[in-house]
Amino acid sequence: MANLFTLFISAVLINNVILSQFLGVCPFLGVSKNKSSAIGMGAAVTFVIFGASILTYGLYKLVLEPNSLEYMDLLSFILIIASFVQFVEMFIKKFSPALYKSLGIYLPLITTNCAVLGVALDNIKQGFTFPEMLVYSIGIPIGFTLVLYIFSTIRERLDAADSPVSFKGNPIALIVAALMALAFSGFAGLV
Repeated sequence: MANLFTLFISAVLINNVILSQFLGVCPFLGVSKNKSSAIGMGAAVTFVIFGASILTYGLYKLVLEPNSLEYMDLLSFILIIASFVQFVEMFIKKFSPALYKSLGIYLPLITTNCAVLGVALDNIKQGFTFPEMLVYSIGIPIGFTLVLYIFSTIRERLDAADSPVSFKGNPIALIVAALMALAFSGFAGLV
């Protein structure tokens, strides 16, 4: 149990998918202008990563590995992720049109969000057992959501702040992202 807790803390804080692995930067910069969009994107990414990880892990362990088709992992994972994201997009469009509109183009871009594919491939590459895969696959998107939310609150304050014209928008956002990455690197000795 301690091993799973350590894996969870490591996935959320130490090996944060955005700040240490630099995966998922497109939605990080695109959807982080307000807190509600950040939470919505975080929830969608959490659902997609967790669901896609279970599906891809099952496919790998039950179909690809027993039939010596491990080389098909990348292609099959991409197909599963793309299908799963389309399902999530249709679900959000039907049940939360306001969230669907606020996420805009970034919702279909979850398909190409390298964090989703990266987690699916990491589960296999790291040789995780099923419980470890579940913990890792929920820890990574929670860390993604945490960083996205923190970043969105900072960006909302920066919009109201008096900053130099040349720093407005993405330049100051990238500086803040770098400072956040530096701050999160302080968690490295935690576990």
